[in-house]
Amino acid sequence: MKATTIETARRFFEARPESVGQAREFASETLAEWGLSERTDDIRLCLSELATNALLHGTVSDHGFLVRLDAEEGVVRLEVHDSRRRRPEPRQAADTDLSGRGLILVAAHADEWGVQDRTPLGKIVWSRFRTTESTRG
Repeated sequence: MKATTIETARRFFEARPESVGQAREFASETLAEWGLSERTDDIRLCLSELATNALLHGTVSDHGFLVRLDAEEGVVRLEVHDSRRRRPEPRQAADTDLSGRGLILVAAHADEWGVQDRTPLGKIVWSRFRTTESTRG
């Protein structure tokens, strides 16, 4: 039997560097409102990486990105929607590289992650986080 979504929140962010911090705050406030603080640090870190990737590589000329959080019993799903279909690929950054570790961090902190096409354009990069906490009833 498929679990039903208990809580959903989404917010659109403009294509500006400060939107990454605003997205982290949105996630923190939403998870606190839902009583799901157990994985907040992991979710905020992954959101930072995915939102930064959306800004740098995933948005078409000043299109922003959408963040969606879903809470089902025992799982929080984070999605970052952007306007390009180009799929991100984890890569092994050299010790001297200043970037390139974002998806490695997502893989290390999320229980699962992936990419799916978005209609009519773009993609969704998602990550899932198991939790022992329950959303409010």
